[in-house]
Amino acid sequence: MLKVGLTGGIGAGKSAVAQRLHELGAVILDADKLAREVVAAGTEGLAEVVAVFGPEVLGADGELDRIAVGARVFGDEVARRQLEGIIHPRVRARTAELVTTSPADAIVVNDVPLLVETGLAATFHLVIVVDASPQVRIARLVGKRGMSEDQAAARIAAQASDADRRAAADVVLDNNGGLDELMAHVDELWHSRLQPYAKNLLLRRRAPTDQSLQVVAPDPTWPGQAARWIARIDHALRPQLGHAADVSHIGSTAVPGLPAKDVLDLMLALPTLEQADKLADALAGAGLPRRDGEWFDNARGIPGKTWPKRLHGSADPGRPVHLHVRVAGSPGWRFALLMRDHLRADPAVRDEYASAKARWASRHRDTATYAEAKEPWFDAEAEAANAWAAATGWQPPSY
Repeated sequence: MLKVGLTGGIGAGKSAVAQRLHELGAVILDADKLAREVVAAGTEGLAEVVAVFGPEVLGADGELDRIAVGARVFGDEVARRQLEGIIHPRVRARTAELVTTSPADAIVVNDVPLLVETGLAATFHLVIVVDASPQVRIARLVGKRGMSEDQAAARIAAQASDADRRAAADVVLDNNGGLDELMAHVDELWHSRLQPYAKNLLLRRRAPTDQSLQVVAPDPTWPGQAARWIARIDHALRPQLGHAADVSHIGSTAVPGLPAKDVLDLMLALPTLEQADKLADALAGAGLPRRDGEWFDNARGIPGKTWPKRLHGSADPGRPVHLHVRVAGSPGWRFALLMRDHLRADPAVRDEYASAKARWASRHRDTATYAEAKEPWFDAEAEAANAWAAATGWQPPSY
């Protein structure tokens, strides 16, 4: 199933998006509702809250007095963390129970106000952030919830910053306009990305890619996008590996200022390809199914020699990704890291590569012939990069 995290600052319009996704067919798991359930009258959660904060947070009806407990924790970091330590683990456990009962082809949307604050982004295939300016949100909180402007501003300031939420987002839905405009964006997202992504996950297949060649200007968000995928891969593999996954951002999108095809290249380093095969299902479940066929790296500097690898692609139609799974220490592993670092360190070489890309792109209209045209340049780059490594003492990271 496709697991989607939905979040947004107070007053941004997250609830409206959740309602529309529910109407379209998503399974909605509302973290606020679950947070109320786990501390309802008679629960162990409520008993623990009362034990920590005292009987004054218990209402006459036996339910948690949310106003009283809110007054206790607002502005008190220690008290807030104590409350979260009681509620959040129970909410996660209840969420996991509900996810397991959802259909295999479901699109499960976790509506989590504190998704960023609680570090949950990597647990989802996709994170949607509903965004609106502080001024718009304050006006909504004053008009719809009866807050004063100071109260609204304080509530906004107590949450994650807009920048932090955007950094965690795969999709940002702008809600500075009207509701109709927002719903149109949600509908488009559902039909063009969420539904195909869910189907690809179910079938363990990568999203179709456009084979026509498009080299685009450098995008400063590429490293952040790669970091989100790396975190998801680590979350998926760590239970089997027993340690953090060794995943790197490589290729042209890892070099600031370099034009590239809008495809993220990532590399997972493992001791053996046998282990790669054992991890293939976990990677497919994380949105990166293995691509069919045999894949090899050319061993630069050793004519005619190749080195096998595994290649996985993204099931998300909105974000093409190539995950190269290589044996740590292999020539392909070393060259991927060396070329990236060489281009990062030498702007002149980077700019030469950018100019060459422009020439190749003008002559070739598909990715296959473009890749073939680059081979002689890569051979020359291998010699130059090795000379640079010898001169600077560069070494690949220890594995």
